[in-house]
Amino acid sequence: MTVGMTMIEKILARKAGVDAARVGETLTVEVDMTVLIDLQFATMWMQPSRIADPDKVAIVMDHAVPAPTIKDAAGGPHARKFASDFGISRFFDVGRHGICHQVIAENGLARPGEILACTDSHTCAGGAYNTAARGLGPAEVYSILCTGRTWFQVSPTVRYDFIGELPVGVSGKDVFLHLANEYGEQTNLNLEYGGAGLASIPIADRRTIATQGAEVSADFSTFPCDDVLTAYLAEMGVRDYVSADADPDADYHDVRVVDLSRLVPFVARPGTVSRNGVPVSQIERQPIDQAFIGSCANGQLEDLRIAADVLRGKTVANGVRLLVTPASQKVYRDAMRLGYLQDIADAGAVITNATCGACFGYHMGVVGPGEVCLTSSTRNFKGRMGSTEAEIYMASPATVAASAVAGYIVSASELIA
Repeated sequence: MTVGMTMIEKILARKAGVDAARVGETLTVEVDMTVLIDLQFATMWMQPSRIADPDKVAIVMDHAVPAPTIKDAAGGPHARKFASDFGISRFFDVGRHGICHQVIAENGLARPGEILACTDSHTCAGGAYNTAARGLGPAEVYSILCTGRTWFQVSPTVRYDFIGELPVGVSGKDVFLHLANEYGEQTNLNLEYGGAGLASIPIADRRTIATQGAEVSADFSTFPCDDVLTAYLAEMGVRDYVSADADPDADYHDVRVVDLSRLVPFVARPGTVSRNGVPVSQIERQPIDQAFIGSCANGQLEDLRIAADVLRGKTVANGVRLLVTPASQKVYRDAMRLGYLQDIADAGAVITNATCGACFGYHMGVVGPGEVCLTSSTRNFKGRMGSTEAEIYMASPATVAASAVAGYIVSASELIA
């Protein structure tokens, strides 16, 4: 008897040219889009003699932009020469740049039913668009660049069925932190999301959830192509795709029902997000030195709108640094036109260039020994954002903004109260 397939199994089978994909199989697949980032050109770059298809390649200057070191600056000419020599039109140089996953989304490079590979571990962000998106090592991405193909072993899939509606004031970050706290690590598993409650989760929040799949060690983190995504893609001008929806009789490693209506703002304690969280209302009074809003997970335009709404008419507490990093130049420009950046800056925040920067402890806001940072970025392990002697808590943009005003970790609703 034929057993149905999950979303990821359908995509992998289609791209491998086989009828079905089964757990444990290794499949060689065609890759639809390969994305290179600036760090790859700044570290041991060797220009290939040929590439498989320049129309299936994009280059995004994102992690260290504008270049903070001579080494990073030296990578820029490599990227520009490579793009010129091979006629790569999708080149997002300084001025058109941004965090690669945001740029990928803005330019419709993550498409339903397709495979996307990139050297950044948070490439799973593309799963919000029903894409099989995966972060791979530089050598593997280089190989895909030259051959157009790669291989994946088919992992078991965990299904999250959402019921109820996402409450006002609860975001995609809160959903993820709840899942990470409740279920812990998902190593060598695929994550799939669905259920009637999914309609209440906007695309921006889906992007956050999909992105953070890397933090519980999931292989793929994928959403269906429902009415919400279809409308978003139509607005973006993305057409002629073949989506991949799970079969009703798909075989899952586990099915977990999550009632969205019961969720509240959440915060992860330093070190890990897995089984290390607590509702914001239950955390002890924890003072902070730095607050950060940004990254591929939470530097989207909607995140800046939320931050502006919380900060409008208020002032960042003495002794607290609030750093806000738009995820791309487009987000920066849109937020500026809409007045979000004005409200954020008027509150006393520092708005930085669009880059990965502070998220990975490289530039634009490294934390020092003994400091406490509350971040809406992607990771909170020791040393991630600077000193190994600093502590990093993780929460939503609304909680980070409210805490920057209060001077200690607090939810936006508690701040208002």
